[in-house]
Amino acid sequence: MFEDKVLKTIKKYNMLQDGDRVVIGVSGGPDSMSLLNSLNNLKEKLNIKIYVAHINHMIREEADEETEYVRSFCEKIGVEFFAKRIKVEEEAKKQKIGTEEAGRNIRYEFFEEVAKKVGANKIATAHNSNDNAETVLMNIIRGTSISGLKGIEKVREGRFIRPIIECNRMEVEEYCKEQKLDPRYDKTNYENVYTRNKIRNLLIPYLQKEFNPNILEGINRLSNLATSNEEFINNIVENEYKKLSIIGDNIINSDGEEKINNTIILNLKEFNKLDYVIKSKLILYTISKVYGKITGIEKIHIDDIIKLCKNNIGNKYLIPKKGIKIFVKKGKIFFTA
Repeated sequence: MFEDKVLKTIKKYNMLQDGDRVVIGVSGGPDSMSLLNSLNNLKEKLNIKIYVAHINHMIREEADEETEYVRSFCEKIGVEFFAKRIKVEEEAKKQKIGTEEAGRNIRYEFFEEVAKKVGANKIATAHNSNDNAETVLMNIIRGTSISGLKGIEKVREGRFIRPIIECNRMEVEEYCKEQKLDPRYDKTNYENVYTRNKIRNLLIPYLQKEFNPNILEGINRLSNLATSNEEFINNIVENEYKKLSIIGDNIINSDGEEKINNTIILNLKEFNKLDYVIKSKLILYTISKVYGKITGIEKIHIDDIIKLCKNNIGNKYLIPKKGIKIFVKKGKIFFTA
């Protein structure tokens, strides 16, 4: 039943194609072990080759035993295993970021490293539907836009896939028992130190008890609706970008000099005709294309850019983030990086 649901999810979101090579992030916990076991059982049907990447964060005493557990399991099922030991807490201090963020960055860097080594074109992680609901709640608490209601993307950048995203935690646990996987449990998941743990262990149980026992299902429905709406709007934005982007003009900067850096030019007059929502999304889309990411671009920056374009002020420019410059000149909007 669990594997049928995983297969259905893979086909529904077109996660895997014939001949794909997949790196699976495996910690040794119930989620990742159920993902590994199900993809291993489905690999012939899907005609894929799988590999395992495991990070030992060197935080807990049990970490080395968990590494050996995953290694042993991979040997038993004949799957190539790659592991890395790194002191995540020390890395977090060096980079002056949170332990959670540092751990996530290190994991994905290692997944990419393994993928390059084995020639894999997909990376699978073990996020389930409970994780998705927790992410949506966390985004709401932090003050999200509609995009944050999407939660965890089923497929990101065409490479990162979440095959068990439509399975809930109870289904994962039952599958682990049924398959006798004997997964390892991270005791820190029960410590209410991190925001996600507080949401999982305190907020959700309270909401289930006091308001709605099916709150997780409701949040995931909201997430799916937000995803559908976002996809619809993104299609409109991509079409508007194609219509508004100017190709072949002399590329100049705000001082009238030739511009050799990465630059995208949009038609100012046509941009100003658009609805606010589309303008906002188009700005983010263009910044992403010219700069590669939109991290740090907030609503206040978007509103300033829209105001600049509406007023069409001479050679004035904005720098919403270091490395990005936006200015208006001769009926055009210039995005440079």
